Amino acid sequence: MIRLLASVALGLGLVTAAAAQERVVNVYNWSDYVDPKALDEFTKQTGIKVVYDTYDNNEIVETKLLAGKSGYDIVAPSGPFVQRLIGAKVFQKLDKSKLPNLANQWPEVTQRLAVFDPGNEYAVNYMWGTTGIGVNTKKVKEILGDMPLNTWDLVLKPEIASKLKACGIYMLDSPEDLFPGVLAYLGLNPDSKKNEDLTKAGDALFRVRGNIQKFHSSEYINALANGDICVAVGYSGDMIQARKRAEEAKNNVEVAYVIPREGALMWFDSFVIPADAKNVKEAHEFINFMMKPEIAAMNTNYVSYASGNLAAKKDIDPAIINDPGIYPDEATMKRLFTNTAYDERSQRTVTRLWTRVKTGR
Repeated sequence: MIRLLASVALGLGLVTAAAAQERVVNVYNWSDYVDPKALDEFTKQTGIKVVYDTYDNNEIVETKLLAGKSGYDIVAPSGPFVQRLIGAKVFQKLDKSKLPNLANQWPEVTQRLAVFDPGNEYAVNYMWGTTGIGVNTKKVKEILGDMPLNTWDLVLKPEIASKLKACGIYMLDSPEDLFPGVLAYLGLNPDSKKNEDLTKAGDALFRVRGNIQKFHSSEYINALANGDICVAVGYSGDMIQARKRAEEAKNNVEVAYVIPREGALMWFDSFVIPADAKNVKEAHEFINFMMKPEIAAMNTNYVSYASGNLAAKKDIDPAIINDPGIYPDEATMKRLFTNTAYDERSQRTVTRLWTRVKTGR
């Protein structure tokens, strides 16, 4: 009996030790934003289990992080949210000695990201892209004829948007991503924090809200791919995913992504580590792994977003590299702009205006 109890105790001890040694990293990232094979490969190479949760707008991430104890070790918010949350001391500085693959990052992207993260001390760019318009070209041309499609007129000019209402318009549920483009369309500073400018943008959206079938930040991918809607305002890579899904389904739906000629928002989603992360070592290992050129290329080939990893370009599908909707040409790049975080006053204004747009009151 004593020998049996000793064996049981030894077995329990081994189980406890094994459990204590299990390494894990808790990742909170955008939906449809990573190749599952990349996560499997990370676990295979490091032994670190990935617990992977998703979201579809920055506001959700910000709320969780400001509340504290989110339980996440890695999150990937967009630039202005990174900027605001750095100011709120929500993130911890990166230990760059544990990130040798930083050498693979794209200097131009890193430089632009420094607007939000001076010195690039907290954030490492994962993907970047633009906010523009996805179009079911056949349906839209049937309704509008030969009208140019690369314009915000499609969704912001009431007499045009009303014609497209019947075939369906979706729009991002994200004022931070929408207001800059609307401001540019109105001939105003896309990064304006002035109350009168923001009000004009809110009014422009309110005028067309009756033509918008739904405000959502991810459902437009399948809706566009299936032909359920004909126009969506959203993220560049999502539109390319919608096009790919339509092609795979062979459903005779042709999806195009256009960057409006009036200008469009260029955004950056970057890996950051929350200040209260439990698995900091594993978080650094995850970021460093995702910056391997072959892994960065794998993810870009899967999600159709531009990578912040310059060394990855040689391994990226030529069809993606040569797609101006994903990697814009120099002339288009000049029409792209970035936006900085709203201060408390302008944030309240935007929140109030967006509530009015969504509720119609």
